[in-house]
Amino acid sequence: MGFIATGLGAQVARAETIHGTWENPTGDVRVVTQPCGENLCGKVSWASDLAKKDAAAGGTPNLVGTSLLRDYRLTKPGHWKGNVFVPDLGGTYYSTIKQLDAGRIKISGCILGGLLCKSQIWKKV
Repeated sequence: MGFIATGLGAQVARAETIHGTWENPTGDVRVVTQPCGENLCGKVSWASDLAKKDAAAGGTPNLVGTSLLRDYRLTKPGHWKGNVFVPDLGGTYYSTIKQLDAGRIKISGCILGGLLCKSQIWKKV
């Protein structure tokens, strides 16, 4: 019984570590992740002037406050599937998040029907 409880506790702790503020690899965008219903979502909490300019060129004039990570559902411990909004492209795409450890997540997404895919490692701040 203790083994099962310990295992469940580890899963709950891991799920909680996904919530917080994450920074993209270039350090010009920060997103706060939090629950949205039973799913995971993330909104831009800070962006550099360059990121704001790129987003505006893609049709998103107000980057801060924009929902980038949308309706990610937990598929197994440390793995989520949902949609990512890419402001500079002005589109929403299928995406996955994999939690690498308490301080890093890997966000992957594909466009053009899976012909062009990209992954980024974001760090917790």
